[in-house]
Amino acid sequence: MPDFSYCKLEIFVPASHFSAVQTALAESDAGHIGAYDQCLSYSPVTSFWRPLAGTHPYLGTENTLCQAEEFKVEVTCRTEQVDEIMQAVKAAHPYEEPVINVIPLYRTSF
Repeated sequence: MPDFSYCKLEIFVPASHFSAVQTALAESDAGHIGAYDQCLSYSPVTSFWRPLAGTHPYLGTENTLCQAEEFKVEVTCRTEQVDEIMQAVKAAHPYEEPVINVIPLYRTSF
């Protein structure tokens, strides 16, 4: 079984909160690659979701299919940092249920 020392995080965030999430990632040392830090990529995406009964959505209306433009942020981190980084992102993120995908990386360029 391979040892996954690094992970990639995919974080979906509205543009209005991109800077706050970027700061949270930097302060928790996500995106530290060799002699560089604060390394990340982002791209615009169109997302769909339907808030179910009892939710309090930041965007959208309960029981209605919603659509909005947001950013997909991608950043690499050490696997041992994932829990700390996820807490920092959630504290900066406006969504009730932020989408944060953690993907183990078998190999990286560093």
